Amino acid sequence: MAGKSTLPAPDRAGGHPGAGRAARPGQGRADRRRRPAVFPRGGIGRLARGRSTFMVEMTETAAILNQAGPRSLVVVDEIGRGTATLDGLAIAWSVLEAMHSTLRCRSIFATHFHELAELAESLPRLSPHTMSVREWKGQVIFQHEVIPGSARRSWGVHVARLAGVPEPVVRRAARLLAGLEKERAVGARPLPLFAPADSTPPAEEPDPGVPEPVRRMLEQLDPDELTPRTALDMVYAIKKLMLEES
Repeated sequence: MAGKSTLPAPDRAGGHPGAGRAARPGQGRADRRRRPAVFPRGGIGRLARGRSTFMVEMTETAAILNQAGPRSLVVVDEIGRGTATLDGLAIAWSVLEAMHSTLRCRSIFATHFHELAELAESLPRLSPHTMSVREWKGQVIFQHEVIPGSARRSWGVHVARLAGVPEPVVRRAARLLAGLEKERAVGARPLPLFAPADSTPPAEEPDPGVPEPVRRMLEQLDPDELTPRTALDMVYAIKKLMLEES
């Protein structure tokens, strides 16, 4: 929607001046490495042949890693999107490192994995760029402009609304996204994937480290009624109970 995937398209379709076709499997490895070539990797499945989108993706990625060299132009779009998030991120990360440091090829590497932009600190020839996006009065404006840097966030929920996804579904997705981002920020356990849409979180179990007498005392306590002296007495009482329980 912002235009990221349109950037590799001309290179996939027309190549670049002086570049030949990708090497045939029967050619020798040394010969392959001498030839300039364009290696495109998009996202198409071949279900009629029993090959899923992800299997095709990995097969084409393997061909790139086995055939490309320093004079190649490698164009990839969304490596790792056909599997689980962490699997996909790990594969994309590893492929990017191999292309940069082992193949040393030129590449356009389009991805939604924001974490990969941080590799620029350890991969000197990596240059992250992103598509310019503005927010105005609660609306998202895709400016279709390439700028240096990495995206602050993804805009999938906004694109879903633009595409006509029913508003209740979009609002529900926005709430789920906010919860997932909050839990990710504090490092908590992710939300269960198959929880009912309107289910309430389970009640927290009592902390086994707090003695029951202390728990009852705190439950009966009214902080608004406490004077400084009463609060101090409560601290002494709690300390005494803790010592007795231990």
